[in-house]
Amino acid sequence: MSLLSDLVNMNLSDSTDKIIAEYIWVGGSGMDMRSKARTLSGPVSDPHKLPKWNYDGSSTGQAPGEDSEVILYPQAIFRDPFRRGNNILVVCDTYTPQGDPIPTNKRYNAAKIFSHPAVVKEEPWYGLEQEYTLLQKDVHWPLGWPIGGFPGPQGPYYCGVGVDKSFGRDIVDAHYKACLYAGVNISGINGEVMPGQWEFQVGPSVGISAGDELWIARYILERITEVAGVVLSFDPKPIPGDWNGAGAHTNYSTKSMRNEGGLKVIKEAIGKLQLRHKEHISAYGEGNERRLTGRHETADINTFTWGVANRGASIRVGRDTEKAGKGYFEDRRPASNMDPYVVTSMIAETTILWKPT
Repeated sequence: MSLLSDLVNMNLSDSTDKIIAEYIWVGGSGMDMRSKARTLSGPVSDPHKLPKWNYDGSSTGQAPGEDSEVILYPQAIFRDPFRRGNNILVVCDTYTPQGDPIPTNKRYNAAKIFSHPAVVKEEPWYGLEQEYTLLQKDVHWPLGWPIGGFPGPQGPYYCGVGVDKSFGRDIVDAHYKACLYAGVNISGINGEVMPGQWEFQVGPSVGISAGDELWIARYILERITEVAGVVLSFDPKPIPGDWNGAGAHTNYSTKSMRNEGGLKVIKEAIGKLQLRHKEHISAYGEGNERRLTGRHETADINTFTWGVANRGASIRVGRDTEKAGKGYFEDRRPASNMDPYVVTSMIAETTILWKPT
């Protein structure tokens, strides 16, 4: 095993200028991540200088067998924390050979919204709070839970410390450092309310980069749990009953919200979000109705509410924002399995571009 470890950790830059680029994309389910590697002649820092590539879309649920080729367009580059050296991870989106985005390519429409002059002018910032659950591999039961049984009730686990309160911290810390190494703007981690559940935060990130960074952070976490022999779940309600679900709270601000008088702009934006509540809920993740029950720090899925410092509301405005009269707000509705390209661009489109009739 020491020889295998030595080979895995070998620094290629000692012997060759060639690098390994891991091309990463979102598969047919909208949550499965796929990747494959290729050799490049030397380091690359601009994704648009990377070659396009292709894959068999019939094997990922994204193309029919008789016309299976899907083209990968490189869009963002991150350092590879697994191979290290000059090797890279490449976030890609997906197109037909004719150059049309395939239906599961959610980045394409998001990029159009974020490149709109009115949106560019407002410099939308995002802070994404990704909750997830770690499961024991063979039984798909949360890490630290007795097999076939339940731990003590919620209370001591949130940000908890100790062998009977915190489960999987080594995985979480490894992910934190790997993301920092990769160049992901990861801003923190914490243990969540349900034991075996954790959260990491990405941001503040501007526009389309928020989606790129969250997807690559998910990929890195999936790879680390693969090594650890633990199953990663983004199910919004992995355990029924009196247990917290998993969300992806989305913090958001525009330049107008961050400037003097921004609280008025925030309230206007919240009014727009209320008018389009159903449209947003339909795009905020599968199975979200199991999570948004009005309990466990959620608002009921059918009711739009907002409040200052209210974690049981659809939209929460922080005390600091209220006091300063400017700042940001938090959309607490997105589920843990949401597509960040969809959610971030939809919030920008509704609050900046959409004009209620």
